[in-house]
Amino acid sequence: QVQLVESGGGLVQAGDSLRLSCAVSGRTFRTDIMGWFRQAPGKEREFVAGISGSTGSTAYADSVKDRFTISRDNVKNTVYLQMNSLTLEDTAIYYCAVRPAGGTFVYSTRHMYTYWGQGTQVTVSS
Repeated sequence: QVQLVESGGGLVQAGDSLRLSCAVSGRTFRTDIMGWFRQAPGKEREFVAGISGSTGSTAYADSVKDRFTISRDNVKNTVYLQMNSLTLEDTAIYYCAVRPAGGTFVYSTRHMYTYWGQGTQVTVSS
């Protein structure tokens, strides 16, 4: 059984940093493409960042580029999202997801990912 468990969310002030973690179990992790998505109240779930398994190539939404960094530890089966210079617009539930097809292209569409975590809340206050 594949399980994804996110952690690291919380309440922070604008300008602060936060690091999210997503621990994956139940499958071979190192070739999977991993993604972070987020969903704000009343909005669609949107792509934030992704990282491939084979080459570690990354992709980011324009709204987080240069502020967020995705990384992975294939020994710990964990993917991270370092979030700096947080703004009110970053408030959302953050989800990690697995695309088990391998490869190097990082997809930004939800339906390309098979497994999802339960999410972790990030709230940024002024």
